[in-house]
Amino acid sequence: MSTPRRFLLKLYAPDRLGLLAAITTLLAQQQGNFLDVQQYTDPLNKAFFTRLAFEFPASLEIEKLKKSIALLARKIGARWTLREQSVPLKTVLLVSKTNHCLAEVLWRWRSKEINIEIAAVISNHEVLRAEVERERIPFHFFPISKEAPRKEKAFQKMAALLRAIHPELMVMCRYMQVLPAWLCNEYECRIINIHHSLLPAFIGADPYRQAYNRGVKLIGATCHYATEELDQGPIIDQEVMRVQHFHSPEDLQRLGRDCEKLALARGIRLHADDRILVHNGRSIVFGD
Repeated sequence: MSTPRRFLLKLYAPDRLGLLAAITTLLAQQQGNFLDVQQYTDPLNKAFFTRLAFEFPASLEIEKLKKSIALLARKIGARWTLREQSVPLKTVLLVSKTNHCLAEVLWRWRSKEINIEIAAVISNHEVLRAEVERERIPFHFFPISKEAPRKEKAFQKMAALLRAIHPELMVMCRYMQVLPAWLCNEYECRIINIHHSLLPAFIGADPYRQAYNRGVKLIGATCHYATEELDQGPIIDQEVMRVQHFHSPEDLQRLGRDCEKLALARGIRLHADDRILVHNGRSIVFGD
């Protein structure tokens, strides 16, 4: 007996009566066996969101299933995606000099905790080349100039490589460059970024020293989708830790790195498991 194939369906539609019933009925008629069903209705925006995990007989014609979903989607005004669960997302990592987020992602990738295939690592420095190539992952070096014309040229070269790779996801593992707006738009909601979160916010040089001097009590990190506005994209996940009076600025940096690693790893897992829908700049996250 052949093993059933498992699929993930994400769908958004203007809210109306009977949406979930219509979707589940359609899949059941196609011999779908449900493994997990999650849905959320936003009463303020009158929007309906759902994520369904299900399995089908291996003999099922997937194109027939897609056509059936497409017909229903047109009827209810829905946007949707369908993906086979066993297929990992082709992913490109972006790094600079610090390696804590890179090391965390590589460890979880090796352990199969996150459903991704790392196709390449891109960096604006050579510092992490050996660490990446030790994993037999291609490493590509694109130095980024401070001069606007040369910076734009470097990003255009980087984009050409990305288009050749066709990544389904990019992860900024503390990549210390602001991506151009056109690149963020080309890969909308497919670029994940991580940054520290300090309350109150401290801008400028050495934010951890500023936080120490003010006696902050909380430190955290925010994982979000990259947009043309720095650190303003839809939030996927956040992590927070308590700060004690005896923590030094170096301790704050250590705690901050821990927060960044955890929030980024969760964000990647949530995205790779198709648990996120973005609507009007706000992320709807179906947790695991």
